[in-house]
Amino acid sequence: MISIINYNAGNLTSVKRALDYLGIKNKITTDKNEIENAERIIFPGVGHAATALKILRERGLDSALLTAFNNDIPIMGICLGTQIILSHSDESNTDCLNIISGNCSRFNLRDKSLSIPHMGWNAISITKKHYILKDVKDADEFYFVHSFYPVPEDKNNIYARCEYEIEFAAAIGRKNLFATQFHPEKSGEAGLQILKNFSEWEPDKC
Repeated sequence: MISIINYNAGNLTSVKRALDYLGIKNKITTDKNEIENAERIIFPGVGHAATALKILRERGLDSALLTAFNNDIPIMGICLGTQIILSHSDESNTDCLNIISGNCSRFNLRDKSLSIPHMGWNAISITKKHYILKDVKDADEFYFVHSFYPVPEDKNNIYARCEYEIEFAAAIGRKNLFATQFHPEKSGEAGLQILKNFSEWEPDKC
């Protein structure tokens, strides 16, 4: 069973539908006890960093997520869920969860023909092996919608990159946490492969 954290951020139902399609048991939940004791967790979302953190803290879901991480429960972040696992976000100067040290930075592009947010399909470059990227090919394309991007302090935490004028981290991870800036639930067969891999991932065995 995968617990999908509900903190009023967008895109929860898309994640659920993708997991249902794969036949993977899942549940959207706001219950901090369920999250602390989950088998696996997906931390998705589309929205605003400061608003998301406020709701997480009001519901005690921030501490539940940290407890789950410290208890070695497999966790996957998606989009906003990837950004706010970092230490800080430039969006409204927000202190975040600090599971991975680093900053969430805003695109500041010279080429004004490029739109912000970065929206649509783009290829990733795999920089480091990970079980969750099993059977995903270098240059596979995934769906992105974001104006900010993760900048981990430790480059060893980067597993894939993408280019949108600048090169940025598209997938990051630490211990039992793996997170993608792109949306695997909206990324066709390659995205479904990532969700399937997460459902099978045993961090202490990979």
